Amino acid sequence: MKVIIKGWTGVATWRWVANDDNCGICRMPFDGCCPDCKMPGDDCPLVWGQCSHCFHIHCIMKWLNSQQVHQLCPMCRQEWKFKE
Repeated sequence: MKVIIKGWTGVATWRWVANDDNCGICRMPFDGCCPDCKMPGDDCPLVWGQCSHCFHIHCIMKWLNSQQVHQLCPMCRQEWKFKE
């Protein structure tokens, strides 16, 4: 018996690889997006600090812009520097 495949449909999933499941600022899952975005993915990327904490880019930028004097990690209070 010969089987003929006329087509196929691929299904894929993606997942950010982070040290936590949720953003420490907005508490939304990393597999989703921050409250400012409608769709997860490249428009709402994750960023890491040198302290190894991870946040949505929009969340950490809002946090840093709200700081008056020092830009500190909201989790550990170390000086915030983006991990390269």
